[in-house]
Amino acid sequence: MPNGPLSLAASLYLLSYDPETGKPAGAHTGYLVRAAALTELVQRGMLTDADGRPCPIPDAGTGDPALDGLLELIGESRPRTWQTWVGHQPQLTERAVRHQMVAAGYVRSAGKRVLGLFPAREYALERADLVAGMRDEAVRVLHGAQPVAEVSERDAALVALAAAGELRTVVTAKDAKARKERIIELGERCGGVGRALEKVIAQVRTALAAAVTTAMLAATTSAINN
Repeated sequence: MPNGPLSLAASLYLLSYDPETGKPAGAHTGYLVRAAALTELVQRGMLTDADGRPCPIPDAGTGDPALDGLLELIGESRPRTWQTWVGHQPQLTERAVRHQMVAAGYVRSAGKRVLGLFPAREYALERADLVAGMRDEAVRVLHGAQPVAEVSERDAALVALAAAGELRTVVTAKDAKARKERIIELGERCGGVGRALEKVIAQVRTALAAAVTTAMLAATTSAINN
């Protein structure tokens, strides 16, 4: 994929923007970015599984502030399950990734006022060409004829997480049904040949899907009540 130095979390954050409009299109970006960060840390061997809970490797570091910040947070917090970590303060990881993307020039930030009174910031895609290329490559992984065994673990994780997080800029609702078997195979590919690794990443994907479903139900209920 044309995003060499970008982390999995950063790639999925950028893919949450619509390259045609430059505006955010993902409704559950925080969960998606957190799940991606956990997945990458597992794939890099920075997090291990301890009785169903993530455990940082002593003195582990990636050099990526967002990923290292998550490692530090997990290490300093009470033990929580993988599923819990997907939804526990995911905005912290999203904010760290967003800061990186603004600093690197992938996303631009501008001030605005809500209701003409309250200061806020809005974000828009700066490198639409790059993100469009990333999206096209992810779609090729999903729909292409390349055997899943030949897809890199990182690319497999990106598509599998995009599907679990209902990131419709990459995996449409139609794709989720039509390509269900390939998505499952890509999910199994995320952990390579290690069964323990595959199981942990599967837990993260399942937790991501559950968090998104819960958020959607809550939004629907709120809309009905209002």
